[in-house]
Amino acid sequence: MSRLNLVVAVDAIAPPLTGIGRYAYELVKGLQSHSEIGNLRYFSFGRWMEDPIARTAREAQAKLSSEATNETPEPPRRSLRSMLARVPVAVKAYQLVTPSIYRLRLQTVRDSIFHSPNYFVPKFPGPTVSTTHDLSHMRYPQFHPEARVNYMNAALPRSLRMTNHIITDSQAVRQEVIEDFGWSEDRVTAIGLGTDPSFSPRSPQVLAACLSRYGLRAGGYSLFVGTIEARKNVDRLLSAYEALPLAMRKEWPLVLVGDTGWRSEHTHERMRVAEAAGWLRYLKYLPQEDLPYLYSGARLFVYPSVYEGFGLPIAEAMASGVPVITSNVSSMPEVAGGAARLIDPLNVDELHHAILDSLQNGEWRRQAIAAGLTRAQDFSWQACVDRTVEVYKHLT
Repeated sequence: MSRLNLVVAVDAIAPPLTGIGRYAYELVKGLQSHSEIGNLRYFSFGRWMEDPIARTAREAQAKLSSEATNETPEPPRRSLRSMLARVPVAVKAYQLVTPSIYRLRLQTVRDSIFHSPNYFVPKFPGPTVSTTHDLSHMRYPQFHPEARVNYMNAALPRSLRMTNHIITDSQAVRQEVIEDFGWSEDRVTAIGLGTDPSFSPRSPQVLAACLSRYGLRAGGYSLFVGTIEARKNVDRLLSAYEALPLAMRKEWPLVLVGDTGWRSEHTHERMRVAEAAGWLRYLKYLPQEDLPYLYSGARLFVYPSVYEGFGLPIAEAMASGVPVITSNVSSMPEVAGGAARLIDPLNVDELHHAILDSLQNGEWRRQAIAAGLTRAQDFSWQACVDRTVEVYKHLT
């Protein structure tokens, strides 16, 4: 049987690898060694690119070298599209210029499949696949910069007209795509994401060295991982946590890990007040190698997002042996699979009581940890890659 030739859009693979960037990285990494993939090429913003996995490894090594020599490391690369999508004039210019450039570079490619792990497919002479991670710009436009919403509303329908098959991260988003765009069910496939083996339970002794660098101790904090933006519902999380008795907040402070986000000035001001009061820590981005330790060391993981296409931190927390509270909406119950405590993300009082009980209820904690570890076994990047290759095969 002949192997498949593939072109993958790799514009999302830029450190720090979170969300779509992590998905694209793991997909490419798996495809490189897959027995059914032949020629594999990489395309980004109208240019042919080198191996993104090797490039990311070099950048990580350069960062380690700069830290060892006390040099100032270069700032993380940002996705060009993510930067442009905040500027209305840049969005319009991008939409006008890129189709011609992409078409010129891709028109001679033959006998290949094109896959964009980041929504948008250009005009391509062969079969095409796009991954639509969520439709938050349609369901919750108020959570995004206006320029980004305008860009997505204009670009996504046009891209889907050039797409043969859509992959979504969850059944919840699959159903949204079918309903909102009128696609037939056989042209939309839900493929869950994976967790890296580094997300696993660890003993306090193993965790001590890493956690001490952040002034933390194993089992001594609650954790949230995600961008500080309205969709992640951090304001309600702060309100729910602030309502805990002060002694509990001091014993188990809330640790937030993630980018500063947008339209979140008020949230950051509340976070600064909480930090000054001693019951919150904001760590922004962590080195990727430290993140599994922060997960594993948490007493509780709280993820009360209003909407998610998948909610990868939920799976990572369960794989780390940490009890999880998350929302009862969109894809989150699907990912939790009965192993997490579900709450109404808009109900601060319900979230507060869930946190209060989850920090103290030993029997529930034991059950949640065991159920979470079992559920996390359903999520592997190898399975994600294998199922994606099956989609490719149906297009040939």
